[in-house]
Amino acid sequence: MEINYTGRNIDLTPAIKTFTEEKMQRLITRHNTITSLNITFQVEHLSHIAEATAYVYGTEIHASAKSDDMYIAIDMLAEKLLTQLNKHKDKMTDHHQR
Repeated sequence: MEINYTGRNIDLTPAIKTFTEEKMQRLITRHNTITSLNITFQVEHLSHIAEATAYVYGTEIHASAKSDDMYIAIDMLAEKLLTQLNKHKDKMTDHHQR
């Protein structure tokens, strides 16, 4: 699985990358169908924005989180992605059971 990082108006430090990898590891272990993950970090005035697009076989799942602190935004992003991936997984298993 490939993780791509992009920073807009922010320098990507090793600490941010490490923290993000730790949070995304939970997604990767639960959903092994993720082929790649593109994560964008952005700073606009006082807001820190973390966005991610997860590519799951044939589908793109996008999530975004905004906070005053980048680490909180990353944590919120991981939770949103996990929720969306769980919903997608439930749809796929419900569809195949019918």
